[in-house]
Amino acid sequence: MNSTPIHIIGGGLAGSEAAWQIAEAGLPVVIHEMRPHRATEAHKTAGLAELVCSNSFRSDDPDYNAVGLLHAEMRRAGSLILKAADAHRVPAGSALAVDRDGFSATVEQALTAHPRINIDRAEVAGLPPEAWDSVIVATGPLTSPALSSALRALTGEDALAFFDAIAPIVHRESINMDIAWFQSRYDKGAEVEGGGADYINCPMDKAQYESFIAALIAGEKTQFKDWEKDTPYFEGCLPIEVMAERGVETLAHGPMKPVGLTNPRTGGRSHAIVQLRQDNALGTLFNMVGFQTKLKHGEQVRIFKMIPGLENAEFARLGGIHRNTFINSPKLLDGTLRLKAMPRLRFAGQITGCEGYVESAAVGLMAGRFAAAERAGRTQAPPPNTTALGAILGHITGGADATTFQPMNVNFGLFPEIDARDGKGRPIRGRDRKKALSERALADIDRWLGKTPLAAE
Repeated sequence: MNSTPIHIIGGGLAGSEAAWQIAEAGLPVVIHEMRPHRATEAHKTAGLAELVCSNSFRSDDPDYNAVGLLHAEMRRAGSLILKAADAHRVPAGSALAVDRDGFSATVEQALTAHPRINIDRAEVAGLPPEAWDSVIVATGPLTSPALSSALRALTGEDALAFFDAIAPIVHRESINMDIAWFQSRYDKGAEVEGGGADYINCPMDKAQYESFIAALIAGEKTQFKDWEKDTPYFEGCLPIEVMAERGVETLAHGPMKPVGLTNPRTGGRSHAIVQLRQDNALGTLFNMVGFQTKLKHGEQVRIFKMIPGLENAEFARLGGIHRNTFINSPKLLDGTLRLKAMPRLRFAGQITGCEGYVESAAVGLMAGRFAAAERAGRTQAPPPNTTALGAILGHITGGADATTFQPMNVNFGLFPEIDARDGKGRPIRGRDRKKALSERALADIDRWLGKTPLAAE
């Protein structure tokens, strides 16, 4: 095999997954990670594959949820990220949530121990050297200023950007369980022994809710710099106070919706409910679900203690906000994630405009496979667009409108239609359609993986 290494800039989820796929294909790879020598606004550790925001990989349902289907496809493709996530799973109903420290440590240990992977703890300031003939840029949404500037100069494009917010984490022992209770929405997961009660729920009546909303709107917020003021938020990760400003009942129909939850003390449904999800394996830390925020830290403590059950809350981490950047991938990248202006550069992860941990790792998986095949002199066809991998790849490399491109999670709307009918010959819809799309995807991904083995025969 070729002894010239493939270089990966960035040791997040996408870079880690890409490196694993390349090394497992029998090729040498170097990961360049600037932390801890250069910090970012959001990372707290120097660990590879650190989970900066939530600890959730979202739904793990492969039959009726597109991200759960993406999990299944990645497992079949030998994903290191999914293997580590499965090993450090914590209770979260039908979602795949992980102990973030254990997850990161497992990914880093696997990469460090691999004989074909080297890790270089240094910043790549600007474009990589010309001698690096195959490079994957997986620097994520917090790309260093020097590299961002070099990419803008190379492509002639201004970097697009949005703000991403981080939710607070609460110490479990400080939650008042005389008010709060454990339950998963609709008791999902109850079919598994010990399941169905994975979230802590804090109830609010109408008066408590309206007072809370008023406090959120009036609370002192982080002030943006002039050059940041016009940067849009990603709709799937809006700060909670921004949602509150859209209407008094917005949160009660969003992250604080009470449906599927019954207060065991009253036997009824609350007007609104704040859910907290386990954040570590010990069960000592719980993440406030959907509570990403740009409130100042003192305001967070004051306002979030208005929530029944959190009146004595102690916070292991308060919420925050940072500016994310991504490139206009439909305009700049080809179908195998190469930069048209400089094909030796591939891009992977959130910098491509995919959104979410799983999507980021998935694009890293594909970038790694494309780079490995190219180095080995093989042709690697993209996964079919009928698969979750192919759907997200197709969206960011041409399916989306380049003039209005914004980050996107994987969803069934990105899949081509399916001609499936019920026993009476009518087109199937709803859940049945999702199940049919998933079955087609898994059959197609198996064929794709069979035709394109990771290592050359």
